[in-house]
Amino acid sequence: MSRILNFSAGPSMLPVEVLEKAAKEMLDYKGSGMSVMEMSHRTSSYEQIQEDAKSTFKELLGLDDKYEILFLQGGGHTQFAMVPLNLLNKNEKADYLITGSWAQKAYEEAKRYADVKILASSSDKNFTYIPKILEDEIRSDAKFIYICTNNTIYGTRIRPEIVDKISLPIVADMSSNILSEEYDMNKFDLVFAGAQKNIGPSGVTLVIVKKDLVGNAQEITPTMLNYQTHLEKDSMYNTPPCYNIYISGLVAQWVKENGGVKEMEKRNKEKANLIYDFIDNSKIFQNPIETKDRSLMNVVFVTGNKDLDLKFVKEAKEKGFENLKGHRSVGGMRASIYNAMPVEGVEKLVEFMKEFEVANR
Repeated sequence: MSRILNFSAGPSMLPVEVLEKAAKEMLDYKGSGMSVMEMSHRTSSYEQIQEDAKSTFKELLGLDDKYEILFLQGGGHTQFAMVPLNLLNKNEKADYLITGSWAQKAYEEAKRYADVKILASSSDKNFTYIPKILEDEIRSDAKFIYICTNNTIYGTRIRPEIVDKISLPIVADMSSNILSEEYDMNKFDLVFAGAQKNIGPSGVTLVIVKKDLVGNAQEITPTMLNYQTHLEKDSMYNTPPCYNIYISGLVAQWVKENGGVKEMEKRNKEKANLIYDFIDNSKIFQNPIETKDRSLMNVVFVTGNKDLDLKFVKEAKEKGFENLKGHRSVGGMRASIYNAMPVEGVEKLVEFMKEFEVANR
């Protein structure tokens, strides 16, 4: 059986080398006589797996000792509540940059627990651009600015240089572009990322938080939603998603062995440029995103004809290109080209797009 090319926005494809290593260790992890999937989280073997994963992520992201890494559950949706509950009291303020559905959902959740406002939004043009952050619009007593660095549905991203210009502390949802290009991670106070894009299988959420922010949660905060609970117990207050953390650690090691985040960025820009360059010169395909704000991870495109879009997705599937249908809220097509997608996969997709264009002009 040959593997298909999986362009899913998440859960997404994993590096083949990681899957092969996991398969080799499935029945007997390093002579333990059991799978990690069966292993108690209280054993020294598992504790080492988690510690290795944590240290590799810290190394890849260039984090100093001010930060702690947590492996939590509940995905980004749970973080939408944990962030305000832990970082703001009821009367404290934060400003949210709304660049898509996930930032909007985070804002709506945060309104329940603190004084938050929309700093700027690109909803007026269906989130096809990143709005400018104007310093005089930021409340002087805001504790942080909340951003989503990459928008899977709409295909936009906040570039690293934009982050560098923000003077306030930053909280970021980096679920779909963490490890994909170099950001100065020490500019952020808190970052969270669902694993199912660039880190590993769904079921674990990576949280990067400054240690001095932990311990000031609102009184109403449930025990399981308090970062301090998980920091004090090293992400093992309850049974963690052990196997998912193990796979995430293998992915982190794979990134390290393949040149780190710097090399991932180089590859991702090459892949994205292959598709964008073709689309920009195409007679039938268009990309609606402002050029400077285009995502490196999620390339959205349309033909302008819904029937033709459906035909493209159908024929692409027949050729072994899976999950190219756009999100239901925007339609069209979307190619998600996370770290694990090889350049050769993108080249094959572009070749198919060329063939489809010739046949359907």
